[in-house]
Amino acid sequence: MQITTGIAMSSQSSRSIPELFSDAVGQLAKLVGNEFELARVELSEKVNQVGRAAAMIGAGAVILIPALVLLLFALSAALIRGGFSEPVAYLFTGAGAALVSGTLIGIGLSRLSGDALKPSVTLDQVQRDKAAAKEMVR
Repeated sequence: MQITTGIAMSSQSSRSIPELFSDAVGQLAKLVGNEFELARVELSEKVNQVGRAAAMIGAGAVILIPALVLLLFALSAALIRGGFSEPVAYLFTGAGAALVSGTLIGIGLSRLSGDALKPSVTLDQVQRDKAAAKEMVR
């Protein structure tokens, strides 16, 4: 009997069909177990990715608030001194602040997209295993 990468192999003439079928079912069960483990690990990584993206969104929002207050006051004061009326100066500074915060939120949300969170490694491996199982049954 020869051992090849953890799979016991012997000549097919000495093994009965029930033995071959039993081995195939055993290997398929092990394969399914490995797929579940791969899915668990990959989903755990995706959960961590969601956590990091949420932390970036939160940190960006928290840090942006006091910075924007100071920048908005300074910019508004500069615009007023430059000849703009107070309402127009405040409107311009508010629009700029909205643009900056929208950019940060957009970056965070893009990291939460469906494609970024899809367990692609697991899905690819399942497709390969499905093809291998079909070959095994033949």
